[in-house]
Amino acid sequence: MAKHDKGKSAELKEKISILPDTPGVYMYFDSEGKVIYVGKAKNLKRRVSSYFNRTHDSLRTNLLVRAIADMKYIVVPTEQDALNLESSMIKEYQPRYNVLLKDDKSYPWIVVTNETYPRVFMTRQHIKDGSKYFGPYTNTEMARTVLDLIKRLYPIRTCRIPITPEYVERGKGRLCLEYHLKNCLGCCKGLISPEEYKTYIENVKQILRGETRELMDYLKSEMEHYASQLKFEQAQELKEKYKLIERYQSKSVIVSTTIDEIDVFGIDDDGSNDVNINYMHVRRGAVVKSVTLHYRRRLDESATDLLPLAMNEIQTSLDVKFGEVIVAEAPEINLDGVTFVVPVRGDKAHLLDVSQRNARQSKLDFLKHIERIDPEQRTQKILEQMKQDFHLSELPRHIECFDNSNIQGTNPVASCVVFKDAKPSKKDYRHFNIKTVEGPDDFASMKEVLTRRYTRLVEEGQELPQLVIVDGGKGQLSAAVEALDAIGLRGKIALAGIAKRLEEIYFPGDSVPLYINKNSESLRVVQHLRDEAHRFGITHHRDRRSKSQTVSRLDSIKGVGEATRIALLKKFKSVKQIELATTDAIAEVVGPAKARIIKDALMENKDNK
Repeated sequence: MAKHDKGKSAELKEKISILPDTPGVYMYFDSEGKVIYVGKAKNLKRRVSSYFNRTHDSLRTNLLVRAIADMKYIVVPTEQDALNLESSMIKEYQPRYNVLLKDDKSYPWIVVTNETYPRVFMTRQHIKDGSKYFGPYTNTEMARTVLDLIKRLYPIRTCRIPITPEYVERGKGRLCLEYHLKNCLGCCKGLISPEEYKTYIENVKQILRGETRELMDYLKSEMEHYASQLKFEQAQELKEKYKLIERYQSKSVIVSTTIDEIDVFGIDDDGSNDVNINYMHVRRGAVVKSVTLHYRRRLDESATDLLPLAMNEIQTSLDVKFGEVIVAEAPEINLDGVTFVVPVRGDKAHLLDVSQRNARQSKLDFLKHIERIDPEQRTQKILEQMKQDFHLSELPRHIECFDNSNIQGTNPVASCVVFKDAKPSKKDYRHFNIKTVEGPDDFASMKEVLTRRYTRLVEEGQELPQLVIVDGGKGQLSAAVEALDAIGLRGKIALAGIAKRLEEIYFPGDSVPLYINKNSESLRVVQHLRDEAHRFGITHHRDRRSKSQTVSRLDSIKGVGEATRIALLKKFKSVKQIELATTDAIAEVVGPAKARIIKDALMENKDNK
């Protein structure tokens, strides 16, 4: 204990010094005796000591260490036990500095009850009563679709009567409407035996397990058997069931034809506090389970650090036993019976990509939902992320981006686009024609444009942006710094330069670029800014170049004034058409003498090209 040694009690130091080198779970307490952090460790002594023997890069981790007044630990036999205990204690104590599972909601299941005549229905309660649960279903509509398929295929009872052999023997059952509609075979009166009813239930379980191919093969063979016996009515009935399952299967997500059964965890981590982890279970090449967990980290946990927590959550809530697990990066933990696979190519890599897409889509869906019900909250979230990524002192509610355009060295112009609250404010866009720079000099052009822009804003007392971005690397950024220095705005406006590779952001005085996560909302805003600045600049440059080409070829002819030029363009629409016209045709507009002058000048220009 060195860096954080000061201020820690002798009792706490003593506890840390005698920690065992075994797996376990540790708890940190504040001065009021409240649990503020729970962690697991492969080696308790090494892990706990690492908090106190150095200063951490993360401010939040340093704040945690300062708040620790006491520590307790529990030794466990394996890393798996440590993970299980850590997860349960986080849920129990909800410590301030631990990662937060944001959506601890219950998903619907389809249950096959443990009864003489089992029922099949949807529920959100997972009761350990011997019943068999299938799911969970993150999409309730999908669960209802499956139940509707089962109802149309098999006459499964829906009543809540506790039908036992004794109940049937007493003869107190009454046939209801479902029986007369042929949706039930009269279980309450014993009109179908439990054994025969069980064959339907086994087929139902096959569908719920995703084993539709096996069921379809069975139905097809039975259908052919009845047809060979000339029992066409029974064969037609089985054919209809076969078609129903075939239509249902066509809606399943088939992702591989070579993988039998495997688990996949895809992670979406854009560098913000929120991390999405998607879990998929694949059976017979189809995704039969897909759940996305949303975590909010409180310290500097990596996405790989969060993966074991997500696995434990899935294992306990979904009653899953893992075997081979596909991940993008294997966590540093040994779990009982689990083999981590990091695929590079092939079907497993495709599965991982599907899972990661689902994790990303879940975040996008959440953000769209937030934007719909509370647009300001969505904007605030983006701005806070930008403030964090760009190391700003305040939210960048007003951002300006500059881009130079001088195609083939002609008509140099620059564009300034303005974003307010992370959205384009097109009425504030500005074009600049370069006035003081001779030839294509991007650095000097950038300095001129920023000097003109912000000198004017200061003189007029207008609002200044919190962030200015220049399209270019260190050279353009240095020019921008010189411009703000000259105006006296250095340090009052944050500056950044975008290199050709969009992920590289340069700051004044720092030769090492900042790399922003490619999935970050910050990068999306910056990309939009640069694209807008480029589009706006190119459009203005083309207009100016076209105008200059049109005007110069007529205006350079002696004796051709503005009235003559307008009259000619009104008649012939373009200089090209004037050039192609006969002298007589031009004379009808401007007279014979001027027509000969114009025709000779245009032909001379054409010969000189």
